[in-house]
Amino acid sequence: MSANPETGPVPPVAERRPFRREHHGRVVVDQYEWMRDKDAPETRAHLEAENAYTDAMTADLKGLEDDVYEEIRSRVKETDMSVPVRSSGWWYFSRTVEGLSYARHCRVPVAPEFRDDPSDPAGWVPPEVSPGVELPGEQLLLDGNVEAEGYEYFALGAFSVSHDGRLLAWSTDTEGDERYTLRFRSLDPEVAAPDEEIAGIAPGATWSRDGRYVFYVTVDDAWRPDTVWRHRLGTTRDDDEKVFHEPDESYWIGVGETRSEKYLQIGLGSKITTEVWCLESENPAGEFWCVRPREEGVEYDVEHAVVGGEDRFLITHNAGAPNFAVVDAPAGPVDGDLRALSPLVEHREDVRIEGVDAFARVLVLDYRESALPRFALMPLDVDSTAGVEAYGEFAPVGFEEELFTSGPGSNPEWHAPVLRFGYGSFVTPGRVYSMAIDSGERTLLREQEVLGGYDPSGYVQRRDWAVAEDGTRIPLSLVMSTDTAARVDAGEPVPTLLYGYGSYEASMDPGFSVARLSLLERGMLYAVAHVRGGGEMGRLWYEHGKELNKRNTFTDFVDCARHLVSRGTTTPERLVAEGGSAGGMLVGAVVNLAPELFAGVQAVVPFVDPLTSILMPELPLTVIEWDEWGDPLHSPEVYDYMASYSPYENIEPVTHPAILAVTSLNDTRVLYVEPAKWVARLREVSASANSAERPVLLRCEMSAGHGGVSGRYERWRQTAFEYAWTVRTAGAG
Repeated sequence: MSANPETGPVPPVAERRPFRREHHGRVVVDQYEWMRDKDAPETRAHLEAENAYTDAMTADLKGLEDDVYEEIRSRVKETDMSVPVRSSGWWYFSRTVEGLSYARHCRVPVAPEFRDDPSDPAGWVPPEVSPGVELPGEQLLLDGNVEAEGYEYFALGAFSVSHDGRLLAWSTDTEGDERYTLRFRSLDPEVAAPDEEIAGIAPGATWSRDGRYVFYVTVDDAWRPDTVWRHRLGTTRDDDEKVFHEPDESYWIGVGETRSEKYLQIGLGSKITTEVWCLESENPAGEFWCVRPREEGVEYDVEHAVVGGEDRFLITHNAGAPNFAVVDAPAGPVDGDLRALSPLVEHREDVRIEGVDAFARVLVLDYRESALPRFALMPLDVDSTAGVEAYGEFAPVGFEEELFTSGPGSNPEWHAPVLRFGYGSFVTPGRVYSMAIDSGERTLLREQEVLGGYDPSGYVQRRDWAVAEDGTRIPLSLVMSTDTAARVDAGEPVPTLLYGYGSYEASMDPGFSVARLSLLERGMLYAVAHVRGGGEMGRLWYEHGKELNKRNTFTDFVDCARHLVSRGTTTPERLVAEGGSAGGMLVGAVVNLAPELFAGVQAVVPFVDPLTSILMPELPLTVIEWDEWGDPLHSPEVYDYMASYSPYENIEPVTHPAILAVTSLNDTRVLYVEPAKWVARLREVSASANSAERPVLLRCEMSAGHGGVSGRYERWRQTAFEYAWTVRTAGAG
């Protein structure tokens, strides 16, 4: 990296190598497509030069970065443990130890007097545990720190114990490319662990009830999970049986089992269509059968319940019900229209049904209302002999805060007399509750401990609404310190970070963050724009922000920013936008639409060259993504529409915000080449990208995946760097 004595470090200049692309008569000459060659020495050299430039341009932030890192670390109880979860005669939990990056996974046996009687509520009180103090009979199942030794990156995928508790199936990714290696470990000295390894698979693994088989999924050349295999323990991978293959490149598949453990399930789906196959668990070597053949545009999932002594399927579907409905049917293949089955939960325009969980004594309905996740309970009459009469009414579980996130937690046991659920908000640290099914009494098992004297009364969360250019009201979630709130209420603009995502019907729900406190305590307001394309306001909210409606996602975000500025909450000089992955495309598009509104933009693993990628069906995820963005390869209309908003293709020679793009070399979801090309193009075209006042920076993690670096200390360090940049860019204290 070179430096100018007067202006400081000089940004890397990417070589221009014309690459011609033509579709539907539209010709594009891309000067930076050569960077796609990941193994080319010049690509590596350019990425290293970008990292060196970013390091030089942010060297003055090192003190602030260190402060934020130490603040995060000082608030976290580093030696800690999770709330134990009961399953098959054991209490399972994980421990973290100060100075170690990864969790240690452990268990202790359920007390003998409760092991054979799952109906006794006393048997569901977790054992009293203390971080750093070993429990009587505690067994270490897997230590992530040991398994990570010698690797720059480590991620645990499958962690599945056989039903008899004697064997562990576990998988790891040590590259960041989301291809895992499955292994087996004995948890019982009387049982020998199989010696085989199965490489190149998706992360999960599902045991048969008898412990003789493990089902796993492999991926194709485009990283698409496409095949389910049945592995018999004690045999080689060459002997594994292919039990299901999905040739359609727009579908992904997965394998699991119902909570009742009566059925193994294969689920497959595109963005708009799903299909479920089942196999009775008592016959794991048998053939799976289809619950209902796929119908384009119809999504459904299947939960097994025992109602009035009968096996029933509870099917959540969207046939004629955009926000989904729940119907009841006898367990088995389903013929005909799903709408003709017995309704359990009717469709509502103002409520998005997200699914039903079934237990022996209760049904749990997950739904979304007023842009918040909620749940409701329906106790089952286990003594009833008539299926319909055993159903009651779902009763919502209520909470007092204006903004919150709630939902069932880890509940692996079918016969449990209690329900474990989670709760939290922007200001309330995450809580774990146990609720008695019979009485509804709640017991707080744990609240996330924040060290250093955290007081939730010192912070405020609010719901606000912006109005889009077409009149649609867009929800905004705001969180800030009480001091900042007082300044806002007095009409004083404050530094603000505006976050957005807006794709895949994903909802950005209220949640507590220890790291975020470092922003709030420096006088920043943190805002989430719940733009169309997400799922916060129901299925139509998603539909109105995808494919040929995608521009709504971007204009909604701009209108949220303008709302915050117009009401005096902030100013363009103090406003930073942030988005990651598809949210990175959002903020990349916003940079082109309204660069004058933002002082800075942080784009994390950003999908900023979507047209190029979606035109390449051989890339990971591309074909299945056509239902999200449209198919530009075969449709001129879609091609032109995507070209109209693609961040990479619409850069103008204007003054842009300061930009920090963060990517990972081994990311298989959004390839590093997209932000690398985007940054190079910004430097070529933008009127400000090469300035010291509004620089365009790229940081590429050379040993990481889509989720960034691995290990909690490394993640805290990465967050501290990003927050330091945000604080400086927004002019926070």
